[in-house]
Amino acid sequence: MQSARMHPQLPPGQRLIEVFPRFGVASFAKRKIDHQTVRLEISGPLARPVVLTAADFARLQRVTVTSDFHCAAGWSYRALRWSGFRFIDVWSTFVVPSLASPDEIGLAILRGRDGYRTALPLADLLAPEVLLVDRLNDQSLTVEHGAPIRLIAPAHYGYKSPKHLASIELRRDEQGYRPLLPRLLDHPRARVALEERGQFLPGWLLRFAFRPFIQPLIRKLQRIAAE
Repeated sequence: MQSARMHPQLPPGQRLIEVFPRFGVASFAKRKIDHQTVRLEISGPLARPVVLTAADFARLQRVTVTSDFHCAAGWSYRALRWSGFRFIDVWSTFVVPSLASPDEIGLAILRGRDGYRTALPLADLLAPEVLLVDRLNDQSLTVEHGAPIRLIAPAHYGYKSPKHLASIELRRDEQGYRPLLPRLLDHPRARVALEERGQFLPGWLLRFAFRPFIQPLIRKLQRIAAE
């Protein structure tokens, strides 16, 4: 099954980039991780934690979504072909049967094997185009782009789509949750259409502040990959 989430015009403040780069926090990119074994743990107010392996994902319908990828720093890449499994299918098949009261869950904290973490409202994760992916452009996902599995949420800036996804912690709300990024740079939802790059400052101002750092960070991550 295939669907698409692309628009003829770029969102506010975005500029096209020629190559889909490895991008993110450099210190996490340096960490050595197991990028081959698929294992995802989902915890929270469950009868017991749900642990998913490749065999569990294989029970679900594989889908492909072709979507644009937008980084809060201001760059975009067109028409990436992601293949994997809808989060809503993971939710209904494996999580809901273990929940005492699904209506009490409002937030999901997403953690990667490299130490990165972010969070999204559960309602946003249940959108039909949100995937847990293991393939990109008909090839197995590389470690640079998040192997063995990563989240892809096309309506949100890239920092809400963590690589090397290891665990999802379900909570009632964000009380007690401490974002990894400074709150100035971490919006609770980070929706691209609304230019929610961060908090407290307008999106247009943040994008201008980010822009000078895009190419230097890309080059730094290329050097890390080559080491």
